[in-house]
Amino acid sequence: MAKASYYTFTASFITLGIALLAYLWYTIGQRRGAGRYGTFFTVNGALLLTTSLGLRWFASGHAPYSNQFEFSLSFAWGTVASYLYLEHRFRLRSLGFIAVTIAFGMLAYASTLPSRIDPLISALQNNAMLTTHVAMAIISYGTFACGFAAGILYLVNRNGTLSFLPAPEVLDEIGHKAVMIGFPAQAMLLILGALWANVAWGAYWSWDPKETAALFTWLIYAVYLHARAQRHWRGIRAASLLILGFGAVLFTFYGNYFLGGLHTYSGL
Repeated sequence: MAKASYYTFTASFITLGIALLAYLWYTIGQRRGAGRYGTFFTVNGALLLTTSLGLRWFASGHAPYSNQFEFSLSFAWGTVASYLYLEHRFRLRSLGFIAVTIAFGMLAYASTLPSRIDPLISALQNNAMLTTHVAMAIISYGTFACGFAAGILYLVNRNGTLSFLPAPEVLDEIGHKAVMIGFPAQAMLLILGALWANVAWGAYWSWDPKETAALFTWLIYAVYLHARAQRHWRGIRAASLLILGFGAVLFTFYGNYFLGGLHTYSGL
């Protein structure tokens, strides 16, 4: 099962690479037919990645969230799933060029990590809470990645002069929609993490560097939603917050390597 999981991971890596090229051809080369190929390969890449994670789950007997390799696969899966939802919701494919690039980059990073299946350490033995806690991270990180993609494209096409990119108003709406999904998931991530910390370490909040970074990330998106609702922020300022927020997501995700603290067990 472990070997089959790695083979399907490799297949998904290749498939999403092809999807990325198709989206590049669609967006930059303005070949509409390439967009359909991009969607086709993205859907199949997502299915292969789902299979890989499912096989690891079956082989280990617990959710595939025990190390950084599995976290990276889950991050990529959340990004692809969020993108496919937004593509279906808004009927556009230009967002795929950046969103699939992020997912592909996560898989490329995962390919440099040990792919072993680790047993859960004692702090992670609450399997149901672990699964729900990390599932919230997958949803929030994946949707925030798509919000970042919308923010980048907004800045590129803020004047609406590039006809092959979505209109600025559409990109602004996509970014807002992504945050509306990811923000409550990030809140649940923090709440479940606090409950889990109390069970595992005897305190709801210890100002551990990674949990503090996750709180800071949530606050950035809280500022984004508040500024949009109360101060009617749109355009460049809103797009900049989407980019800053995703920067905080990446800082939190990779923080195992330099922040230390109670979450260092997930660093490799």
